[in-house]
Amino acid sequence: MIDEFIVERARLAPKRVAIEAAGREWTYAELDARSDELAQSLEPGSRVSTLTGSSAEHVALLFACAKVGAILHPISWRLAPAEIAYQLDDAEPAVFLAEDEHRPLAEAALELAAARPALELPRRPATTRAPEPDDPLLLIYTSGTTGKPKGALLTHANCFWTNLSFDLATGLSAEDVVLQVLPQFHCGGWNVQPLLAWWKGARVVIERGFDAARALELIEQRRVTTMMGVPANYLLMAHEPAFAETDLSSLRLAVVGGAPMPVPLLDTWAERGVEIVQGYGLTEAAPNVLCLPPEDARRKAGSAGRPYPYVECRLSEEGELLVRGPNVFPGYWRNPEATAAAFRDGWLKTGEPAERDDEGDYWIRGRLQELVVSGGENVYPAEIEAVLNDHPGVVEAAVIGVPDERWGEVCAAFVVLRAAVGGDELAEHCRTRLARFKVPKSFHVVDELPRNSLGKVVKSELREAVVA
Repeated sequence: MIDEFIVERARLAPKRVAIEAAGREWTYAELDARSDELAQSLEPGSRVSTLTGSSAEHVALLFACAKVGAILHPISWRLAPAEIAYQLDDAEPAVFLAEDEHRPLAEAALELAAARPALELPRRPATTRAPEPDDPLLLIYTSGTTGKPKGALLTHANCFWTNLSFDLATGLSAEDVVLQVLPQFHCGGWNVQPLLAWWKGARVVIERGFDAARALELIEQRRVTTMMGVPANYLLMAHEPAFAETDLSSLRLAVVGGAPMPVPLLDTWAERGVEIVQGYGLTEAAPNVLCLPPEDARRKAGSAGRPYPYVECRLSEEGELLVRGPNVFPGYWRNPEATAAAFRDGWLKTGEPAERDDEGDYWIRGRLQELVVSGGENVYPAEIEAVLNDHPGVVEAAVIGVPDERWGEVCAAFVVLRAAVGGDELAEHCRTRLARFKVPKSFHVVDELPRNSLGKVVKSELREAVVA
């Protein structure tokens, strides 16, 4: 399955450049050989947790896992130690690999965790087991709607089919140069362009992080033909002083996910001759679900588009978007209750209320689970509320998403207090337990939270208070 992507390319075009990263080029032969070497230390079914920036070595490790049927569990370096400790205890990895830059964070997490994984790859006899299509390959933790993240398992087949459908909708060739700025702890850091590029024999320019000026420089210097990012990435690049003068003539296609692209930003990039493909997806669907092609970007502004090839969508009686196809994950890691709740008669429940127009395009109409998308990162208010409610000075809290020019949305918290507590103290309390992007940007003290007749907090009233 996915291991064949690199094996076959190394056989057909061993000297072609697969990766350009950190000032070095990796050929397909080198990437294949390195993954073979790493595979000798892995066992089928074992979890390999990582805390690392995006790198060629991390790619080799993914292919090593693919070759022996091991599971790569990439952890976000944006998380707090307690959040990382939770994932380690839940995943129970055999190995936890942290690069030097993130080693202090890894050590802080291990102090809080019960898990005791090996901290380097052991040498073992090479395995001869070939992976099966239904073998898990990636374990990606999603933000929790009830306060605790869940580990979504993505199989070889999930990754194969989502890359095939992506190729049929957008297309990549061996001549493409892909700029990867999405972090490799995201599903999109693998399944939205990079894996497809290596399948096709293309070159991937990997950046450890996103820097707008650097991205523009790479597009011009490396003749980048396509890339994927969230709206905030394209906004920051457009705001760079060098944007107007940068040679973007090689960039034939830019893919956007995470949130709808604002029309003014679409126009800004269109004026530079760059076509924008938008879409909608979720980790549980590996992640591609809907695609809006460039020709419909303005006519259907705000729409998420139509299903990718091999992906089926429909609306439930309540108007919730449901998804079915070979890209849909088999379930959550060791969580049969959450897995059962995620499906309805074989269809994945997205939690998104949507509408379908007479041309077959879907429009996402809010979020049943009150998801906040901040800079392309999914943030669930319930997770933040649980942390705030644990503060001794807080009676109860409610968190909402509010518009933000740079990040699309940020979180705002409303708190009922039992003692005098300042916003700085509450923010610091959140920072010790949550990733920085989840920490509310504002705190509002109220006497009570607005509720309806059933006792449910009416968050629409809170939003009105912030906007006002």
